[in-house]
Amino acid sequence: MSVLAQTLVLLRKELLLEWRGKYALSGILLYVLSTVFVVYISFIRVEATVWNTLYWIIVLFAGVNAVLKSFVQETGRRQLYYYSLAHPIAVLLAKVVYNVGLLGVLSLLTWLGMALVTGNPVQDYGLFLGTLALGALGFSITFTFVSAIAVKTAQSATIMAILSFPVIIPILLLLVKMSATALELIDRQGLGGDVGLLVGIDLLLLGLSLILYPFLWRD
Repeated sequence: MSVLAQTLVLLRKELLLEWRGKYALSGILLYVLSTVFVVYISFIRVEATVWNTLYWIIVLFAGVNAVLKSFVQETGRRQLYYYSLAHPIAVLLAKVVYNVGLLGVLSLLTWLGMALVTGNPVQDYGLFLGTLALGALGFSITFTFVSAIAVKTAQSATIMAILSFPVIIPILLLLVKMSATALELIDRQGLGGDVGLLVGIDLLLLGLSLILYPFLWRD
């Protein structure tokens, strides 16, 4: 079976497990609703700059909690079973694609929740949706690979935070700047360079993950 076919099978497995348990979506929905409610009772009026900052803070920490389970939930026996059947790149790609969809849903739910209770300051919807897509991809690649490293340790949540945040900061800065452009807080000068840089970072992280994960897989 080819790597692509294995990836599709493993992706289907991830979706079936989520559909049966619904742990991730339920946890995300509870986190988004509770956080948006805190924002609602804490701020009488949210300016666009504050809205942009709060939005990415919520998405960032929710993303950590959502993707942490990528490899943490995999027991040693299950990992050994995968090792005997699947290619490591197929395992990684399936989890990255699944987490991209998960973080995409998270980003949209957060946007919807904050728009309902604090207003919607977004002016350029196309740019904002594109920013969300690139952010979901970057967060998914980073957090998924770091989760694979962290699961090898006893304190996986702590190790994941320590390893991922230095890598995620450049992505987060670009996302905040691009979304600020979508909110018309800043002009569009340099937007093309920011988009190209973010795409380059996402592709670089994906390439490094695909190169390094097979070595981690053998450990």
